[in-house]
Amino acid sequence: MEGILLGVFRSFVISAARNVEIERWVAMVENALPKMGITMLATCHALPPDRLAKEVEDRGFESLWLPEHSHIPSSRLTPFPGAAPGREELPDVYWNLNDQLVSLSMAAAVTDHLVLGTSVTLVAQHDPIWLAKQLATLDFHSAGRLEVGVGFGWNREEYEAHGHNFSDRYARTKDNVGIMRALWTQDEASFSGELGGLEPSWSWPKPKGDIPLILGGGSGPRLLSHLFDWGDGWMPIRSPKSSFTDEVVKVRRLAEEAGRDPESFSITVMNAPQSLEELAEFGELGIDRMVFTIWPQEPDAVLTELDRFMEIADSYLAGG
Repeated sequence: MEGILLGVFRSFVISAARNVEIERWVAMVENALPKMGITMLATCHALPPDRLAKEVEDRGFESLWLPEHSHIPSSRLTPFPGAAPGREELPDVYWNLNDQLVSLSMAAAVTDHLVLGTSVTLVAQHDPIWLAKQLATLDFHSAGRLEVGVGFGWNREEYEAHGHNFSDRYARTKDNVGIMRALWTQDEASFSGELGGLEPSWSWPKPKGDIPLILGGGSGPRLLSHLFDWGDGWMPIRSPKSSFTDEVVKVRRLAEEAGRDPESFSITVMNAPQSLEELAEFGELGIDRMVFTIWPQEPDAVLTELDRFMEIADSYLAGG
């Protein structure tokens, strides 16, 4: 009974707050404040993707971002890049992830305005023709709500299990993006790249509009060369404020030196800070979107975290 009452109370609070949330997000857009989203390593043991998406949208967040790994070879030869000192083990959630695009399709079916994001899609591990169709179908049937984070991958064993050499992942990603964009924008699509191409082909549906491709990663020269060449946005994971400020300044300076207008690509920061002071500082950097991270856990715990992040977002927007 206590669980039922808690659910009823939570539904009442969300319903009562919905109009207020809409007003706040309208004010956010008018005042050019960063958009705010949620990301979670969505597994079969946490909140189902459709319910997660509905709860995120009901709390007024702009977007939901889901990552992917096809599998994790148990040899575990590649070090985990996100490990804290003394905690080098890869968390088991990485091999319990739901399929990214199936999950986002479930999310699209129960939401109206929520931006559906991938954080990230390991494009070089996919067949680009199939991936282009899957993404175009999702974008078409969600009325143009899809944004695709593009990752180059860090796990050598996972990547090479798909039949490719780990050293070619940057070139293969660029080629696959070229094939996908040709299929999305050309009636009779064709493409020629360094490692592969596409013979003249027909494929529908086409996306509702241009699907933004946002490159996930740091600010190294190799990634930035791809960002300035074909990316629509940059998706770094938050680092300490001092170094992150330097990174943003560096990326914008290098963009200008490369002949790319820094205003022509968006910046989406993953693992957004939770302090109001840091959020304000990130806002002053001209960040376009800040995405809070929820660790996969029991459904009630996920809802509690969403409520907490909603309060943080409300306080930030009210002060902004």
